[in-house]
Amino acid sequence: MSNDPALNDAPAIARVARPQVSPHFPERLIDGYKAFLDERFPREQARFEQLAAEGQKPRIMVIGCCDSRVSPEVIFDAAPGELFVMRNVGNLVPPYSPDEGLHGVSAALEFAVQALKVEHIVVVGHARCGGIRAFADDGAEPLSPGDFIGKWVSLLSGAAARAGGRGQGEALPVYVERLALASVEQSLVNLRAFPCVRTLEERGKLGLHGAYFDIATGVLMRLDAATQRFVPAVAAMPQRIRMIRAVGVEP
Repeated sequence: MSNDPALNDAPAIARVARPQVSPHFPERLIDGYKAFLDERFPREQARFEQLAAEGQKPRIMVIGCCDSRVSPEVIFDAAPGELFVMRNVGNLVPPYSPDEGLHGVSAALEFAVQALKVEHIVVVGHARCGGIRAFADDGAEPLSPGDFIGKWVSLLSGAAARAGGRGQGEALPVYVERLALASVEQSLVNLRAFPCVRTLEERGKLGLHGAYFDIATGVLMRLDAATQRFVPAVAAMPQRIRMIRAVGVEP
């Protein structure tokens, strides 16, 4: 029974329809939540209260990969409410398709641009992306009969064409990194196909950006507007950070 009387008084059919869950909630999450309550929440309680009272007003939308190693909130040291984040396999933006399908990325984009009025959209790709590799590796077998990943990453066909395909004798890891960079560029092209995005960008009210994060080195590259090449986001990196290898970085 719930401690909330309103829930306990709900119609019987609602109670019967409740899904079954495992009795073993991850201890790692409980421990992390306790640490949050002991440390971060007391420091930022006023911020959480403000967000609850006033709602979220992020200025930046980040479209990233669901890879657990590349959390935008960690990479950009963001506070609660600063970023509106949409993550999927391969940090992909599908083409504009106003049909009867269910479009999660498009829905998030619509909300960010039309409701939240974000001022920037940043597509963040990353090194060693499994989704990119799944497309690039012709010998990869589907993980299930539904092949949901294979169907999703077929969106990379445009990026593959942009990258010129895999070169003869080109090592798969090198091609994967080239394709990852091209996919960021293709996602920016697809973003501009959305009328609301294109209109606001033309009016100077919305900026589109591309970036690429190397997991091993911590180096963030950004797509430079003048040169159309990926360059280090921070000119002077800390000495302890090894710069990313040039091979496979620039398109």
